[in-house]
Amino acid sequence: MTLDAVLNRIDEDLPQSLDRLMSLLRIPSISTDPAYKADCDKAADWLVEDLKSIGFEASKRPTPGHPMVVAHGGEGDGAPLLFYGHYDVQPVDPLDLWKTPPFEPELQQTPNGQVIRGRGASDDKGQLMTFVEACRAWKAVHGSLPCKLTLFFEGEEESGSPSLIPFMQENAEELKSRIALICDTSMVAPGVPSIASQLRGMLKDEFTIVGPKIDLHSGHYGGPGLNPLKEIARIIASFHDENGRVAVEGFYEGVHEISDELRRQWENCGFDEKAYLEGAGYTQSSGEAGYSTLEQQWARPTLEVNGLWGGYMGAGTKTVIPSEAHCKITCRLVGDMDPTRLREKIRAHVEARLSPDAKVIWDQDLDGSPASVMDITRPEFEKARAALSDEWQREAVFCGMGGSIPIAGFFKEILGMESMLIGFANEDDAIHSPNEKYDVQSFHKGIRSWARVLAALNG
Repeated sequence: MTLDAVLNRIDEDLPQSLDRLMSLLRIPSISTDPAYKADCDKAADWLVEDLKSIGFEASKRPTPGHPMVVAHGGEGDGAPLLFYGHYDVQPVDPLDLWKTPPFEPELQQTPNGQVIRGRGASDDKGQLMTFVEACRAWKAVHGSLPCKLTLFFEGEEESGSPSLIPFMQENAEELKSRIALICDTSMVAPGVPSIASQLRGMLKDEFTIVGPKIDLHSGHYGGPGLNPLKEIARIIASFHDENGRVAVEGFYEGVHEISDELRRQWENCGFDEKAYLEGAGYTQSSGEAGYSTLEQQWARPTLEVNGLWGGYMGAGTKTVIPSEAHCKITCRLVGDMDPTRLREKIRAHVEARLSPDAKVIWDQDLDGSPASVMDITRPEFEKARAALSDEWQREAVFCGMGGSIPIAGFFKEILGMESMLIGFANEDDAIHSPNEKYDVQSFHKGIRSWARVLAALNG
């Protein structure tokens, strides 16, 4: 059969696929550090040449920052499929915590199987190459790519993607496709194939509570004087009720309950709540009462305090009433929550609780983005889920994601197309941390999975 021959080729070519990945991992393409600009260029060049070798028309596209890589290939009717990934990586600090040099990747044996160790192994070079290797195997067996494909690789994902939106706007007609495939996510549990059906959005804000004109001697003003640290602590405490629910009026506008079918998939997906909590040093969940840990992480909004400071923070004691206290907050958004309206509600909540002699100053330069909710009623989603289930011999699940991946929203907003996020990373891959790894099984079965998905979507 057509697909069986491709899968056999993937199995036979795994050592060579690993060698190619190792070659890409050796390039220190750290996008946030200008010292590595040439290395980012080198990684883009490497990808262009590799894609050309399997029949793509590939090119490196300049931007004000690091280049994009765009490639087209294959034949067929209608719009192509688009695959997105990023070739840049996070900085490696603290370097002394790495057990092996971060850009000298190697295969290692662990109690849970063989892994690829090195910066970018999981995020996102290993994941990106699963798709490229699936295309390579298809071309080797059949002499052509499985369908019309556009590949779009970014070099600034780990540094805020400053060039992404302008590039997409300027090249919208070239990039428009029937659906975007993104491989920059994890499986919900080891061996459980997952398709992200919803991504939480993000709202950032920061405020300062100002009290006296200057820091004051606490012996002279302690008692009668308003203390901004006490004031900000009282206001922060008012953000939540005793059940962990956000107490800001109107906060839950646009939030929807998940379906019974989705809840069934989540309850049977193999997620280990105890291990998840214990891995972070917790003994119990402390979130919104009445919702499971996965629901809290994937389908419920949050308001978190990320930073709180003021007064004297040096060694020893300085007996002052500080003039100012500062707070950073973020909200994870779900459903149809509007970040602009939500910002107004949170600010109104704070301002309504200010004491006399206190005033609030808000940061004016922070952004927000809505949640992304995928239309899983489209036939492509169920075809992909069936293909993944066949490969992993376990029911694939539609999962949520607690984090935010803005690219999915940009594809919808700028290019008017849906995204399907399928990743093969595991939660213990230590992405962004020392000793990052990617399981060889994830890499191998990820390649086989994409071959199956391409066959299903082309059928």
